[in-house]
Amino acid sequence: MRKLSTSLLGLLLLVLSCNKQDAKIAREEEQQLETPVIMERSCASHEVLEEQIAADPSLRRHMDEIEAYTKKVIKNPGAYRLVNGVIEIPVAVHVVYRTAAENISDAQVQSQITVLNEDFNNTNADGANTPLEFKDEQTKVGVRFVLDKIVRVPTKKTSFSSNDDVKRTAKGGSNPLDAKYYLNMWSCNLGRGLLGYAQFPGGNAATDGVVILYSAFGSQTKATGTYTSNYNLGRTATHEVGHWMNLRHIWGDATCGTDQVGDTPQHNTSNGGCPAQPHLSTCTGTPREMTMNYMDYTYDQCMYMFTNGQRDRMLAVFSNGGPRASFAQ
Repeated sequence: MRKLSTSLLGLLLLVLSCNKQDAKIAREEEQQLETPVIMERSCASHEVLEEQIAADPSLRRHMDEIEAYTKKVIKNPGAYRLVNGVIEIPVAVHVVYRTAAENISDAQVQSQITVLNEDFNNTNADGANTPLEFKDEQTKVGVRFVLDKIVRVPTKKTSFSSNDDVKRTAKGGSNPLDAKYYLNMWSCNLGRGLLGYAQFPGGNAATDGVVILYSAFGSQTKATGTYTSNYNLGRTATHEVGHWMNLRHIWGDATCGTDQVGDTPQHNTSNGGCPAQPHLSTCTGTPREMTMNYMDYTYDQCMYMFTNGQRDRMLAVFSNGGPRASFAQ
């Protein structure tokens, strides 16, 4: 009788434990349905690059070679002509999800491709807001993004960080498609308040691409879905794809640093929110900052332009001998 009572007690404890665990999972699921609150734009691309260089010091030499080549192309573009006219970039989107909210719809994915095509070709309606002072620099890049595949991968991970686990099936993510021919984009739940990060040209093909917080992927004006306030127009991906095409942050990730582009004003640091205009830099000459440039940190609704110099720098990666020349062949 004592044995039976002990067994029943053990079974009861097991059931209570399972119910407790189920309740915990249910609470976590409910929390994940809430839209992430992001106080300010946070892009980990520069930090990821520094970590990759620390792990593989030869990468710095390779990046320096790419930088030297980029400058040669910009100085004499006729000698490094692109293989074709408009560059078409096939896109593979990996939707890595644990909850229903993270499993964003095909329509939300497609809305992001639409935004990229508008932003990189200067057909975005808000481009008309560019201040007169910067109108001559405002330009289209001349690339076309085409959604080729959507890969949906369920995961048990609550969130990912910038350590590239989301790019590895063995780590709960999704392996990239051939990076020579695809721009790989991952939509997932990012931790640490990150909106996204990208890998610059020249890095490991096994981790090449961009990662975007699922609620900052796509545009709320073009498709219904789960979106984060102020980062709901698809500009996080525009910013990160800019990095993928070799653009640096407009302040050069240093006080009054350089982004290696001649026609962007020197910024003393990043700008968040929607700065009042004109917004003057504290750097030498106090130039008016181009806060509406996609490579700053402002809200989605307050960034809407690339410059001629940024265009030349981006196109250089696709030229003969460039690190992304395979896309132009």
